[in-house]
Amino acid sequence: MYEVEMKVRANHEQVRRALDEHGATPLDTISQEDTYYNAPMRDFAETDEALRVRREEADGDERAKLTYKGPLVGETSKTREEYETELGDADVMDSILDSLGFVPVETVGKERERFSIAEYVVTLDTVNVLGEFVEVETEVREKGIDAARAGVAETVETLGLDPDSEIRTSYLELLLDNAY
Repeated sequence: MYEVEMKVRANHEQVRRALDEHGATPLDTISQEDTYYNAPMRDFAETDEALRVRREEADGDERAKLTYKGPLVGETSKTREEYETELGDADVMDSILDSLGFVPVETVGKERERFSIAEYVVTLDTVNVLGEFVEVETEVREKGIDAARAGVAETVETLGLDPDSEIRTSYLELLLDNAY
């Protein structure tokens, strides 16, 4: 599967009004802490890949996931192949990665409010140090990437935001580059 995503800086109050006007369905509110790792055999910053252990809490429930994201595909939107699996114990996964020579690079903390509009998920992110962002995303098979990109951009416009202000840089890269 491919994740097709567009991220822009945005005022959350303005976007909440647009979500309400367009009948978006609230999904959940989540606290996340993502620890990103670099591989011992190649530099993920150079290959545009990501490996993270995500700890999240929602409604008193905690869970963890391991996610690998491949390099960006194409010139518009943040589209990349993604593999993700649930973890029974994030601390054990951290120890396994450490034992294999993976090095923690940075931890990104954020609060997320998620909504759905049609087949798209709209996420209002408040990222520690960086501020407020909106992400619109969907998952598709490879043959559906172009249509998904167009739909994501249209949804961004529906929310009163400009797709041309898209940020293709990850929160991790923004933190590391001090681009905030």
